[in-house]
Amino acid sequence: MQHLDGNAVAGQLADYFSFDVTAATARCNGCGSIAEFARAMVYRSGAGTVVRCGSCDQVLATIVEAGDRAWIGFSGVSAIEVRRG
Repeated sequence: MQHLDGNAVAGQLADYFSFDVTAATARCNGCGSIAEFARAMVYRSGAGTVVRCGSCDQVLATIVEAGDRAWIGFSGVSAIEVRRG
């Protein structure tokens, strides 16, 4: 099977990431809990933002902003469910 580069999913990803992420559900890698991002615990500091599972305190996501850039990691999430339509 021939592969394409990441540009091939630009439109598809734009469809999924142009929504209110707090309404999406995520599965925690730590405990397997599935809950809306809005139910997570958020900690902010000068170094950035850490989003933790409301059930087990596992880090779900991190956000670091500096000037005109942002780094967003979902290292503790095994899946995000997005309702379409």
